[in-house]
Amino acid sequence: MAKSVKLTCLECGVVNRVPEDKLGAGPKCGTCGAKINDGKVRELDLTTLLKAAKNDDLPLLVDLWAPWCGPCRMMAPEFAKAAQAVSPEVRLAKIDTQSHPDATVRFNIRGIPALILFKNGREVSRLAGARPARDIEAFARS
Repeated sequence: MAKSVKLTCLECGVVNRVPEDKLGAGPKCGTCGAKINDGKVRELDLTTLLKAAKNDDLPLLVDLWAPWCGPCRMMAPEFAKAAQAVSPEVRLAKIDTQSHPDATVRFNIRGIPALILFKNGREVSRLAGARPARDIEAFARS
């Protein structure tokens, strides 16, 4: 029997079990049908982020950003490139700190953009400042 991994659907928040050998095949959520691991950056709210960080078996790299932040906007295409490069081993998501200020308080964010890497239910690392795609990829795989 194939080993399965738990992944939270970043659209509806439901935890799904996906066979490990099917991670690269674009698995879909059993509840809403959204793709769970397709190499695209997903926009999150704090509730979904906390659920995914706690439950997911794959690492989750989150970019905390704001629409008024120039470096955040400059890094967005690089973050999207990195998401394609590290999929299906790592998922990348974003949370808008202007729309979700409770996220900045929860994670003690002092400056943006800020990258936080979650694995096995906890924060394992963080990185501040805008980065090129290759640096984001290296950080995600570390």
